[in-house]
Amino acid sequence: MFQINLRSQQSIYEQIIDNIKELIIRGVLPEDSELPSIRELSRTLTVNPNTVQKAFKELEREGFIYKVKGRGTFVSPRQDSRIDPQAVRKICADIRNSVQELSFIGVPAEEIQQMVSDIAADPFAEDTKEGYL
Repeated sequence: MFQINLRSQQSIYEQIIDNIKELIIRGVLPEDSELPSIRELSRTLTVNPNTVQKAFKELEREGFIYKVKGRGTFVSPRQDSRIDPQAVRKICADIRNSVQELSFIGVPAEEIQQMVSDIAADPFAEDTKEGYL
């Protein structure tokens, strides 16, 4: 269920965050489902428990999970009304930077628009469509 790539440039804690977010967004981890304990997940992934704890703290701060003292950690209910404007601005800045890089390397605006449309239509598709340069 959780996958860590020890050769990745991305830190292990960020990989844990991304894995859990993806599982929540895809519905694999439904609302109010219990996550493995920090100790259990650290054993499964063979990583330091502090790394898992750091990832859980960030996910809780972002509103993806919540803790119940003495019971465990659970997936937060989806609340479309709680859109975090700061998170939206950060993601938009990331998109802008990526679009600027694509433009800089010579990808035409129409091709960039098609890429963004394809990604928005299926954000979890593993491979990009054939036809991108």
